[in-house]
Amino acid sequence: MLIVPIGAFAQYSTFKGLADKAFENKNYYEAAYYYKQLAEGKKTSRAKIPFYSSGKTTKEKISQERPYIFYQLAESYRLYQNYPEAEKWYEAVIENWQSDYPLARLWYGVSLRANKNFDLSIKELQQFTSTYKGDKTFSDLAKKEIENCLFAKKQHQEPATVQINKMDGAWNADDGDYALVKNAGNYWFTSSRFSGSNKQHLNRVYTASQNVITPTAVNFNNADDKNGIEYGTPSLNASGTRMYLTGWYKKGSKILLAIYHSDLRNNTWSTPQKLNAKINTDGFNALQPFVTGDGRRLFFVSDRPGGLGGYDIWVSNVDENGDALDAVNLGSTVNTPADEEAPFYDNVTGRLVYSSKGFVGLGGFDFFESYENGGKWSVPVNLGYPVNSSKDDLYYYADPEDRNKFYISSDRESDCCMNLFEGRVKQKFISGLLTDCDTHKALSGVKVSLVDSVSKQILKQSETGQNERYAFEVATGHSYSLVFEKDGYFTKTVSVSIKKSVDTLFSHDICLESFEIDKPIIIQNILYDFNMASLRPESKIALDNIVEILNDNPHIKIELSSHTDSIGADAYNFRLSQQRAQSCVDYIISKGIDKGRVIAKGYGKSKPIAPNSLPNGQDNPEGRQLNRRTEFTVKSK
Repeated sequence: MLIVPIGAFAQYSTFKGLADKAFENKNYYEAAYYYKQLAEGKKTSRAKIPFYSSGKTTKEKISQERPYIFYQLAESYRLYQNYPEAEKWYEAVIENWQSDYPLARLWYGVSLRANKNFDLSIKELQQFTSTYKGDKTFSDLAKKEIENCLFAKKQHQEPATVQINKMDGAWNADDGDYALVKNAGNYWFTSSRFSGSNKQHLNRVYTASQNVITPTAVNFNNADDKNGIEYGTPSLNASGTRMYLTGWYKKGSKILLAIYHSDLRNNTWSTPQKLNAKINTDGFNALQPFVTGDGRRLFFVSDRPGGLGGYDIWVSNVDENGDALDAVNLGSTVNTPADEEAPFYDNVTGRLVYSSKGFVGLGGFDFFESYENGGKWSVPVNLGYPVNSSKDDLYYYADPEDRNKFYISSDRESDCCMNLFEGRVKQKFISGLLTDCDTHKALSGVKVSLVDSVSKQILKQSETGQNERYAFEVATGHSYSLVFEKDGYFTKTVSVSIKKSVDTLFSHDICLESFEIDKPIIIQNILYDFNMASLRPESKIALDNIVEILNDNPHIKIELSSHTDSIGADAYNFRLSQQRAQSCVDYIISKGIDKGRVIAKGYGKSKPIAPNSLPNGQDNPEGRQLNRRTEFTVKSK
């Protein structure tokens, strides 16, 4: 007979009460500790545990509550993102008490995905969707998680050429370090590391130099810490004299967040002051400010009314004093009904990078990029693996001094907290030789522009020198346009997509076609059936090249002419050649070219370029064939 001491029952009652209370207060780390003691039947080593009664406890009650303890333990691990432990305990619940906890299979699948076991995750999630008959919210979540798994599998098979490393030394204290920015060579970030002055773990803004030994906390003059307010997520204006930041504190069970600013005066930071009501709306949260390089716009996050649900990205115009003039939601292209957080914006390229849970990704918060063009935002694109992980990835910040370097915050290597990571893009090169299309000789003095295909911004420009080659450093996974310009030559635009699988050097040789005003250029392969003016398929392919030239050179106007040989009456040949020239022009206009830029002209047999007959009076078929031609002539540029 097993004799269980009465003290064990009392301890069980105490631990269960503590576990349930911690779980209710969303202190999942603490809850997991106590639930695990109960699940494994261990005694705690923690001292000074207050008694918390959950009623009379018996051996039979402990046995009946065992499924509950296992499930709550799995939930606690999942909710503070310790997915390896969560996976084990959800699996135990599924094996023994699946009918009592139908959602266990969903969360088991989520944990498997977070642990990169994608195939088994898909299997479990598919089983959940086929059997679960409850709240549609959970079925929809399972379907999205299946999409996440499929996306993650592809990303891991074709990772981006990016290296991500956890920052060494004193950058990470493993108590929560995140939201790093850089200004004038100095670094600013948020940390909840133990503070000797406050004798506790509070989020504070820290600063460090390039060769950091020990980051130092920023002391805001006369800042009142007595009410437990915490500060973080700094963003500085270009001069480094104003800092925007988030301040928050707990009121009852709620955490209240608002955006503040502090000014640097005489080497001292002023007491943070709340921004006006344009940013901080009563009864709602505002957080994670990002001020643009010119100081005129402030991106931020809020759950205020007017959004799509949860937290959304907003932007405010800022006046010369740094005060917000308005607040505009970035809209349904950028935001989703789920949470969007931590915006970063590049004024030069119009590139917005932010984190979202609302799109298909690798799990948790993923980084997405969208480009602003004419007040509109492009469809967000996931930055892929390894920039994103199966856990939460937030606070992207591009290094202003090294365009191949960036910083992120992620809990990918932690069970509890954000850490600072440095990312470096392994750049690749696109290069090529430039030649004349007719002479095949190399061309120097060609202006070459690298243009972002999404934002249409010119990223780089160069001019070919004596080696007649161009070369640009580019990022994989992006699409670009190369624009080639030289006097006396048609401008040419070439689209290039730099895929992840491309070699380090991507070669793309280009030839440019020369022209002179009023000098005809023969179009090869413009063919017609006998006595007909309608275009044959081969002719359309040739004319597509003319359309491309007109698109790349939007200011030129051309005459498109048709010519015949000497057979037939003059009037007949003029009429037929005009009809054929018009057929070509009509096709070009059908491709979107302005009709004012293309003129049709039929010359009949009036402008031969070869003899129609030989000196002895005999027919010259080769000469007549050369005369039956179509040409285009640049009339103005």
